[in-house]
Amino acid sequence: MSDETTEPKEPGEPTGPAKPAKPRRARSVTEMLGSIVLGFELVVVFLGALVLFGLHALPAAVALGGGAALIVLMIVAVGLLRSPVGVWLGWLCQLIVVAAGFLVPAFFIVGAIFTAMWAYCMIMGARLDRNNQAARAAETGTENP
Repeated sequence: MSDETTEPKEPGEPTGPAKPAKPRRARSVTEMLGSIVLGFELVVVFLGALVLFGLHALPAAVALGGGAALIVLMIVAVGLLRSPVGVWLGWLCQLIVVAAGFLVPAFFIVGAIFTAMWAYCMIMGARLDRNNQAARAAETGTENP
């Protein structure tokens, strides 16, 4: 008998030759911070849509449908954060959340908090990305990596 078998020795162990793992794409700091802010804001928007529905500030279809549409827009923005389009979609989401304050004034506060976090993350993320790019360029000895 040979030691090479196609049956797993233990449950969960692969049977065939292991494929090399595909390396993950390096994400920028701006992308990581933006996805964190939008991810937390998704929960708040969901709960906010329920508040708009529960307070009868809007008809049910508009409150829940609009909340669902904003959640989808945020998910798309998270997926596109590697490009400037995703950042602009994130700003649009912030504007919409602040504008919800005209329906329920508490959303002005919630929108201001998330907009401040978004602005801070976009500014600091861009600064850290520039510093990281300069450090990589100095490390490799090139002007533009």
